[in-house]
Amino acid sequence: MDEVDISAGHRRSPAKHRAILQAAIEVFLREGYSRASVDAIAAVAGVGKQTVYGHFGSKERLFLAAVEAARQAGGSGAEEQEPPSEGSGDVVGYLTPIGTRVLNSILSPEVAALHRLTIAELTHHPELQRSWRGSEAAQEASKAIAGYLAERDRAGELSVPDPGRAARQFVRLVATEARVRSLYGTQPLTGEERTAIAREAAELIVRAHSHCPECGS
Repeated sequence: MDEVDISAGHRRSPAKHRAILQAAIEVFLREGYSRASVDAIAAVAGVGKQTVYGHFGSKERLFLAAVEAARQAGGSGAEEQEPPSEGSGDVVGYLTPIGTRVLNSILSPEVAALHRLTIAELTHHPELQRSWRGSEAAQEASKAIAGYLAERDRAGELSVPDPGRAARQFVRLVATEARVRSLYGTQPLTGEERTAIAREAAELIVRAHSHCPECGS
């Protein structure tokens, strides 16, 4: 049984839901996606196989949910600087903490390990790439950044004809640079290094959308 219909949905226990997700992360990282079985995940979670299917429907959906859970956990424990107020005019200062927050999520050990696992499995399971097209946290960050850049455009501080695209570019710049510099999470980056990556990406976005690219204003 590879998939069940979860649309009807009976009442699901939040505690069991969390236990299944944590067990899934553990088993996927230990066995890889192909070798990991729903039976093994159920055993680690201390629930029945049908309970796992009742919560997630299929192994693929469970993997996608496990990746998102790991991202949320990875970004929640790190100390983060609050951005200045939106009206301060300090665009780099506003974007840098948001970029650092994205970095803290994608560079957490579990998230980085799941990303490496996905890359290794893509030949046989290309559907797994959906888990890296944009997490909920990244989408929320992009939405907030897009709104902020639109305000800066309306205020005449920057020229941002497509705020949504600029926001996505910022998030991707931050994520790609961090993954490459950390060797896909195998070499930890210090807090100072993460902040520097986010700040450099923010400065690049500001220069690209400034009225005077040469002077950055």
